[in-house]
Amino acid sequence: MQRAAAMIVREYGPWPDVAQVHGVSHDGARVWIATGDALRALDPASGAEVRRLRVPARAGTAFDGTYLYQIADQLIQKVDPRSGVVVATIPTPGDGASGMAWAEGCLWVGQYRNRRIHQVDPADGRIVRTLECQRFVTGVSWVDDQLWHGSREEEHSALCRIDPGSGEVLEQLDLPAGTTISGLESDGDGTFFCGGAASGRLRAVRRRA
Repeated sequence: MQRAAAMIVREYGPWPDVAQVHGVSHDGARVWIATGDALRALDPASGAEVRRLRVPARAGTAFDGTYLYQIADQLIQKVDPRSGVVVATIPTPGDGASGMAWAEGCLWVGQYRNRRIHQVDPADGRIVRTLECQRFVTGVSWVDDQLWHGSREEEHSALCRIDPGSGEVLEQLDLPAGTTISGLESDGDGTFFCGGAASGRLRAVRRRA
């Protein structure tokens, strides 16, 4: 396993009306964060909020190129980002759903304490397959053909690149002590956006040179 340090290159927030950041996604231009009672879109250059959708948003977030997907308790909501309307829902794959990403026409949904990532059919919520992970899962991101997840174990947080077949950790980027990850997404250009849970922050993270 390759192991290196991760560097926080920027912090966004905290915001006065945000108690927690639960999930993170990226639509190619904006970063979306799940803040409990809303999905908020931020301009990553300025940090300014540019959209707010009033939907329950208490865990992972994903974007398929057209629609946002948002975990809310035992449901995954399919949300039209233009109108904010929830156009469909499917069940989460069991309890404890945490991070979520979109790849290969499916949702990839993390289960925190079960240390699993489920590949889920977005049409009906059917579990296509389940990947057993070596560490707790606090966020999920696909970057090209690489599967990454956020992790926190024994007060230590890291970004883990894993084998999408076996769940083996191939690369680990360790975050500074005291940093928590809740939600993970990449901009596809070397930067990961990490939710900061109860800190109420969003962090931009890169591999330390």
